[in-house]
Order: sequence, then structure tokens, then C-alpha cells
Amino acid sequence: MYRILIADDEGIMLVSLRTMIQKNIDEECEVYTAKTGRAVLDMAESIRPDIIFMDIQMPVMSGIEAMQAIRKINKTVLFIVITAYNKFDYAKDAIEIGVFDFLTKPINKENFLGVIKRAMSQVDAERKNQLANLRIREKLDTVVPIIESGFINYLMLQGGGNESTYYNYKELLEIDQDYAFIILIQFGETIENGVLTNPVGMSMRSQNFYPVMRHIIKEHFTCLVGAVMANKVIVMVPGSIDGPEYDERIENIRQARNMLHALEKQIDAKFRIGIGQKCKLLQLSQSYQEAYRTLQEGEGRVVHVGDMHLKGEYEGEYPESDEQLMLKLVLQGDIQGAKEQAAVFFDWMVDNYPDYMDSIRLKVLELVMRAEREAFLNGGINYGFLYRNEYLSEVQESSSYEELSNWWIRKITDISKHMAERKKNQLEDIVTKAISYISDNYRKDISLETVSREVNINPYYFSKKFKEETGVNFIDYLTDIRIGKAKELLKEDKLSIKEVCLASGYSDPNYFSRIFKKVENVTPSEFRERCKYVQENQVLPVDYHAFGDNRDRLQ
Repeated sequence: MYRILIADDEGIMLVSLRTMIQKNIDEECEVYTAKTGRAVLDMAESIRPDIIFMDIQMPVMSGIEAMQAIRKINKTVLFIVITAYNKFDYAKDAIEIGVFDFLTKPINKENFLGVIKRAMSQVDAERKNQLANLRIREKLDTVVPIIESGFINYLMLQGGGNESTYYNYKELLEIDQDYAFIILIQFGETIENGVLTNPVGMSMRSQNFYPVMRHIIKEHFTCLVGAVMANKVIVMVPGSIDGPEYDERIENIRQARNMLHALEKQIDAKFRIGIGQKCKLLQLSQSYQEAYRTLQEGEGRVVHVGDMHLKGEYEGEYPESDEQLMLKLVLQGDIQGAKEQAAVFFDWMVDNYPDYMDSIRLKVLELVMRAEREAFLNGGINYGFLYRNEYLSEVQESSSYEELSNWWIRKITDISKHMAERKKNQLEDIVTKAISYISDNYRKDISLETVSREVNINPYYFSKKFKEETGVNFIDYLTDIRIGKAKELLKEDKLSIKEVCLASGYSDPNYFSRIFKKVENVTPSEFRERCKYVQENQVLPVDYHAFGDNRDRLQ
């Protein structure tokens, strides 16, 4: 369907051109006419034509003025200018508007039909481009949330990790800033005494309303949105450190309140929002902890950490960030990183307080016990009442800074090792569970998202860890399982090729044959025939992969 608008102040010209289109153009067209520039402008807004034939000399509003106004509201419409010979120079001004072609009066039928067919081809090409761009945007709409969630998880869990990964994420997501803050959105069925109810049930329901929720969040903040974790969603808002902190805090609270109202208007759930302070991207877990604590300890629906007195302040230039980084590396199981950071922190204490060994002893003991408690809360170590029975005496008996440093670093290293072992076991458990699920369900229509949901981690992180542990990516592993089962069934020769296809987890026989040939270098039928040949002639099995395109010679 092509929408064509013809604008000319001569009624006979309108009838003539319209008739030529109706009698000579096979494609389906809707043809509209207008006699004044103002009428053209009104119709251009209402019908959104693909092609406009525009006479330069129009009453009330000239053709040039009408095209300039239309171009502001329709960037893709094709203008074909109609002009008399003596007005050609004037018509050249229309080039700035981006006209498709010119026709001079009297209009030749062949020229008119040639121009309109070329214009239709241009409209077709533009529509194809728009469709292609739409498909690209649809794919991006699928991929971008995974990348955003991956970056947030990276900063939460591995902020001290591979530097190239950090910059790759920033480049992919076009993030120029090095600072950000966390908005933590929590949801439940109702609110009773300030507590959100039915978090587990709402977490399961969130799969249905997450796309709407994500859209609303993006409308209120320029941000990255993470996946649903329990009944919470982490939102990361990049920014700079410029501007008054108070004004920015008030504005963020205002926007968060508006967002909360919009969420509850469109989603059948209740929400609370916690906001952390802005910090460096690689220290973003600190902002997350602040946002989390506001939800735990704060009152109200929207709470900013700046409005709470969550902790006191250190006197002097205490390296709080170094302390936090060391504890973070311990919990990540980064043995070498934690060891190095522990040495840096100990050196700072000795350099700044060389005459206060008892204070350093106390700080060392405090941080070791704090690291152990965090490891205990994260499942990295077990606890017994007498496990620390010798700590106090060991610290007091350290007569030199070298002895105390050795004890300190040894303890931090031990805790880090426990956490590293826990992460390794956890990863092995996740992959083992995933492999078991694939083995039991490969016949079904399962995907990376299906399995990642089963093991309860986000698809991006699962894909990465699955490959790290197995050495192959998820889809290749699933394909190997399915093709392996197909080979077994083909050798038994009890089922048809179509039945083997379905039993192996494929719904399309043609797709199954293509995948099988790609993996085995022969089609399923060829594989079955050669298995029969091997069995009937009692010859050794042949590796068909080695023969490539010459495999037919084996017959």
C-alpha cells in the first residue's frame, strides 16, 4: 500500500494525475488531492503520505513553504516537485528540502509513471531499512538487559578483577562516567507494619511484570537495570561527582518517589526503594550495602542513605577504602589480592602509628574477627565457640611488627582460602546441577535461560561459569548431548529419522539434519546406513570426520 498526495491548484491536473495512477500502476495505492498549501499541510499530518507531488505555485501557502513545514514532521516522505518551465530556477530552491525529483508542465505520461515507480521503489527500500532497524532494536532489547545485569554483577562481585573486562563493559554500554550510585528496589504483595509480604511469591510473579518494571525505571533514571534477585532489583545510576550533594540527593529522592508511584500504578505490587551514596564504579558494592541497609533499617517507602545516621566517622585520614577493598577481596576468595591488600593496610598502620603497637594489635584482631564473621555469614567457614581461643594470646605474644604482620597476613590468607574453596565448590555444585538438569531434560525445548533459572543465577553469569568449568559453551554442550543420543538411536535402527529427531530434543527434522551433519560430517540417514554396513560386514568403525568431502568414497 502506497499513500500518494497530489497538490496542485488546477483541478484538471489533479484529475489527470490521479487517473494515470489508477489506470497504470498495478500496486495498491491510496491517492489524495489538495488544492492549497495549507490543505496539503493538514493532510500530510493526518494521512502521513509516502509520496507527495507538489506544485510550486500554490495559493495561501507556497509549495516551498508547505514542504518545509511537512519535512519537520515527516523525515521520510518523498517530494516530487511540479513546476512550469519558466519557474524552474525558482524550483531549484526545493533542493535544500531534499526533493526526490522534478516534473515540468505539461507532464509527459511516461515521465510521470517512471518517476512514480522509482519513488515506490525508494519507499520499498526505506521500509526494508526500517524493518531491519526494528529487528536490530528488538535483538538489542534482548541482549542489552543481559549485558547491563552482567556489568552490575561484575561490579558487585568482581570489582577488583580483570581490568579489560571492566573497560569492555563500559565501552559496550557507552558509559563515560567512573562514578555511580545504587537504587535498590524491593517489592512485595502488600505492606504490613513497614514490611513487604510474600517476597517469594512476588519474586516468581516478577517474571511477568519485569519488562514493564524495567521500562518504568528507565523512564525515570538514566541507568542500568539488573535482573530480579529474590524480590529485589538493583539499579545502577552512573554520574559524575560535580554539583551540590544535597541538591542531587533531593532530586534523586523526588525522582524515586515518582518512579514508585508509576510502578504501583501499572503493577499489582507494593514497592520500597533504598538509595546509596555515589562512589567509584569499582567500589559500587559499598553503595549497594548502603541501599540495602536503608531498606532494612530505614522508615518510609523511599529512603536515602544520606538521611540516615548509619555509622560514625573516622578521625583523621583513615584508609577506609583500603579496609573495605581488603574485606571484599577476602570474600571473593582472591587469595593473592587479599594478602597484598592486607600487607598494604598493615604498612599504613605502622607508618602512621609506629609507637602504638597495642592499638595495632587491637585493629589486627578486630579485622581478622570481622573478616571471619563476614566469611561465616557467607558460608565460607564454620564457627565454634572455642575456635578463637588462642587469638588474643597469639597477638599479645607477637613482640615485633614482623611477627604481628606474619600472624595477620596468615589469618587473612586462611580466610581467603576458605572463601575460594567455597566459591569453587559452589560453582561445581551449580554446574553439576545444570548438567544433571540437561541430562534429564535435553528432549525438551530448553535454553540457556531455562537452565540458568533452574540453578537460580542470571544467564550471563551462568554462561560464563559453565564454560569455565566444562571448557565448552552451553549450546555446544547441549548439542553434543542431543547428537550423542541421536547417534545411539540411529545405531539401534528402531525409530524413523523424524522420531529420532524428536527423541533427541529437536522439533524440526530439517534443522536436526543440518546440525547433525555439521557435527558428524554426515547426514542422519548416511550415518545410519554406514552403521548398518559396519554391523553387517563386521568391519571396524570409521571416523567419518577425517574424510571430509571425500567420505562418499568409503562406500
